[in-house]
Amino acid sequence: SISRLLYLLQQETSSTELRTECAVVLGSLAMGTENNVKSLLDCHIIPALLQGRLLSPDLKFIEACLRCLRTIFISPVTPEDLLYTDATVISHLMALLSRSRYTQEYICQIFSHCCKGPDHQTILFNHGAVQNIAHLLISTSYKVRMQALKCFSVLAFENPQVSMTLVNVSVDGELLPQIFVKMLQRDKPIEMQLTAAKCLTSMCRAGAIRTDDSCIVLKTLPCLVRMCSKERLLEERVEGAETLAYLIETDVELQRIASITDHLIVMLADYFKYPSSVSAITDIKRLDHDLKHAHELRQAAFKLYASLGANDEDIRKKIIETENMMDRIVNGLSESSIKVRLAAVRCLHSLSRSVQQLRTSFQDHAVWKPLMKANSSLLPLSLQVLQNAPNEILIVASSTLCNLLLEFSPSKEPILESGAIELLCSLTQSENLALRVNGIWALMNMAFQAEQKIKSDILRGLSTEQLFQLLSDSDVNVLMKTLGLLRNLLSTRPHIDHIMSTHGKQIMQAVTLILEGEHNIEVKEQTLCILANIADGTTAKELIMTNDDILQKIKYYMSHSNAKLQLAAMFCISNLIWNEEEGSQERQDKLRGMGIVDILHKLSQSSDPNLCDK
Repeated sequence: SISRLLYLLQQETSSTELRTECAVVLGSLAMGTENNVKSLLDCHIIPALLQGRLLSPDLKFIEACLRCLRTIFISPVTPEDLLYTDATVISHLMALLSRSRYTQEYICQIFSHCCKGPDHQTILFNHGAVQNIAHLLISTSYKVRMQALKCFSVLAFENPQVSMTLVNVSVDGELLPQIFVKMLQRDKPIEMQLTAAKCLTSMCRAGAIRTDDSCIVLKTLPCLVRMCSKERLLEERVEGAETLAYLIETDVELQRIASITDHLIVMLADYFKYPSSVSAITDIKRLDHDLKHAHELRQAAFKLYASLGANDEDIRKKIIETENMMDRIVNGLSESSIKVRLAAVRCLHSLSRSVQQLRTSFQDHAVWKPLMKANSSLLPLSLQVLQNAPNEILIVASSTLCNLLLEFSPSKEPILESGAIELLCSLTQSENLALRVNGIWALMNMAFQAEQKIKSDILRGLSTEQLFQLLSDSDVNVLMKTLGLLRNLLSTRPHIDHIMSTHGKQIMQAVTLILEGEHNIEVKEQTLCILANIADGTTAKELIMTNDDILQKIKYYMSHSNAKLQLAAMFCISNLIWNEEEGSQERQDKLRGMGIVDILHKLSQSSDPNLCDK
């Protein structure tokens, strides 16, 4: 029957009335189940409705075709790309925008549903979407205004080009941002307020509107906070919180303002109370609705807490002190929904930046266990592995471990007991750069002021081969963190001597390798600092004194054009020549013979006070 209807629709000889009725019936079928839509798609309904049909002079027929197309495109089973397969279609649709308020409503709805990602945004933008749709924002029809607004909300999302254009477009002498602000007013329908807030948020994040502009601080932000309140529907609260999280994500001032607006931090705690206790719910439909949105609510709350706490210590303290907050995060880290887990991990990552909080709250909650579990999918252990934790979660979880592993954190010991060293060493072998950086960074933090056993375990876990691999990594971040790890390992004399007695040869090789390579000043400076630490050892310093190649390199860097490198090289020398240490006389004689004293004389005349002083 579908193919028969499509045949009649496409027959030029059929009367316009009959073809219009066919389009109406097909549209009704599309409103049925997803299987109906699949059947229609299998019969190639989209090209049938698009090709030639939209050129008909009969407006009622065009509207029926567009209404059917709209219904098909808003179905989740329809691939958006079908709109873009024929380049002429978008131009036709743009031209039809002026025909009637129905063509405007349906076409805007098609565009807003089919605009997914930068490629689609660019196509629509290049076909004049901004200019063609802008005037519809002041249409007399609410539905047209709303669909036009939705178009702008998807066109501008994460798109600086569109956002920068929108700022300067005016309709009837009024700039678009002003029109959006009017749509935020409390007397407007919630859907309109939310969508206008999304448009302004995208423009602000793209840099088209300043973060301290009154339309953001006094209009958009308060509107989004309002959307988080108990009075709003669950789906509105989700959208409000997610949009607000995005708006304030990178701006400290907006985070501070949001945190003191309408008790937002306390208000968000309510997001975790769904579904409400079953006894209170007699309505099964309501329970079903609550269950469906419970994941989304928790995800949105975690995201907003993460944004709120991104920079400010006081805000983080308030969040951590919110009722059951840490338990909620721990539960979130082991939820079945990957999206909730990722949001919980991001929230924990944000809070783990707090020095004071690390000392207290994290101690009382075993937050590292779920984190280790999240990371443990990289360990070839038959532990309770989190099946295929996606990289996205691993990256944030390992980042959080970096914070939890700082010396001041009481979390360090339990983390160590749960196999962290093997885990982090395996992260350093990842193909994924962010995971490699986090693995080595966490090891660096772990080694900071650590006891000798931990340091030996790290060196054993990494293996010399892997250490050299990391030192020759193409990414400078990995290299710097690996050097930072070596520097932390080689601190305090007994540790320096112990490590150099077991790994001295390899470490000296690594140092030589870097000092001879094409590396930036920071890398060379860090490497010379490692040498200075070795020179501070009791027995370890002999590894430098018996290595003429290294001594020549130190001498070379003392006369380098960069003061940082000269200072670092002088640290090496001063650690080798302390009078009160055994063998100092022989070491001084050897260095004198190399001409080091002459260089020191020269440096004492330097115009740089630091060099002169040293």
